[in-house]
Amino acid sequence: MRQPTTNRKAKPDGQAQFRSITPEKITDNPFQSIENDWFLLTAGTIDSFNTMTCGWGAWGVLWKRPVVFAFVRPTRHTYGFANASDLFTVSFYDKRHRKALEFCGTHSGRDCDKAAEAGLTPAETERGAVYFREARLVLECRKIYDQDLDPARFLDNGIEANYPQKDYHRMYVGEVVNVMARKRTSN
Repeated sequence: MRQPTTNRKAKPDGQAQFRSITPEKITDNPFQSIENDWFLLTAGTIDSFNTMTCGWGAWGVLWKRPVVFAFVRPTRHTYGFANASDLFTVSFYDKRHRKALEFCGTHSGRDCDKAAEAGLTPAETERGAVYFREARLVLECRKIYDQDLDPARFLDNGIEANYPQKDYHRMYVGEVVNVMARKRTSN
């Protein structure tokens, strides 16, 4: 895997903008946040990572744990980082960052430093997962399961239309080990 052309290390106070909350305190509507607002999935280390925009995924409870279900096609540059990493983050943004998410969804980290070109500032959690300071909500996840989607298991024939190139997603189940919500500032 080629490293991004540049990576800017975060200043140590990056997490000061956030407060930790429990997963049960998340007030976002997951249908709105995932499908319409999108999110960034980021994997790797602060020295070598990649991020991608996602509009498919889920969060909930599995095996008595708060989890995130994330899906990455094997053709995506993030795929190698997600496979090699024990941790990943999913991060959500205010509408003013929509262009950054569009950029990260239409450009490959193989060809550019997406974070820098999108105007995002990488930071590192205490466990070493990468997120961006511009996020309003970050779910830090520890991979606990992965599986490639098997088209033979599709029960609705219409699903296959999402895979004209037969590049079926790998599903990652990540236990939510930390939730960081942006602190509100008083005006």
